[in-house]
Amino acid sequence: MLFEDNDFDINMAFFIPDVNFNREVDILSPMEGFLRGNMFKDEYEPYKNLTYFKLKPSNEKEMELYKIMALSFAINDLNLYLDLHPDNKEVLDLFKKYVMEEEELCRKYVKKYGPLEVCEVTGNKFNWVDSPWPWDGFGGSMYV
Repeated sequence: MLFEDNDFDINMAFFIPDVNFNREVDILSPMEGFLRGNMFKDEYEPYKNLTYFKLKPSNEKEMELYKIMALSFAINDLNLYLDLHPDNKEVLDLFKKYVMEEEELCRKYVKKYGPLEVCEVTGNKFNWVDSPWPWDGFGGSMYV
């Protein structure tokens, strides 16, 4: 047999560090978390003293898209946290709040500026191709 007569220790094979999963978490705003790439204040460690820079939207449409991107990031990051801490009601409530805010912002954005996703067809014709792409006229990789 594979594990017969050997010194295999199952406890050492799957080392689980001693982590306090019940500690309070200091969660950043969606915009700050988006800029840092992490929603948790004590998890951000700048690389070689470099720091993030704030994006400067040039018009209302870009600002609305920026808010949607920040909320979408916050939802995804909190989702990852909740995968490991499903009983954290505070984070779950914040997650639900951000989902509702993001859905409302997306609805308003689509109504005012056109679809964000190909499945958001409005009116009597397929209007995805009529809308300018987010990167049209800007050049480079502004949103990537």
